[in-house]
Amino acid sequence: MLWLLKGMTRTLVELLHIVAGVVATAFIASLAVWAVPVAGRTIWWVAYFSMLAVVFMGIRPLRMAWKTDRARRNTPPTADE
Repeated sequence: MLWLLKGMTRTLVELLHIVAGVVATAFIASLAVWAVPVAGRTIWWVAYFSMLAVVFMGIRPLRMAWKTDRARRNTPPTADE
């Protein structure tokens, strides 16, 4: 399985950043709902939109990393590698 990701390290790092942002948002929202249960519905709506923002803000860096990984994979190896 790891051989599939060998040349896609930048892309994998960007995906992990997006996932970490979504998980952190969900964790913070769940703590906020625990602290203020009356506002639970509003807190989750804000959290969902925050998660969408995290994903949308990660698209451009993800595309740039993917292009860089593809370009690096398509170039012939040098003597240093």
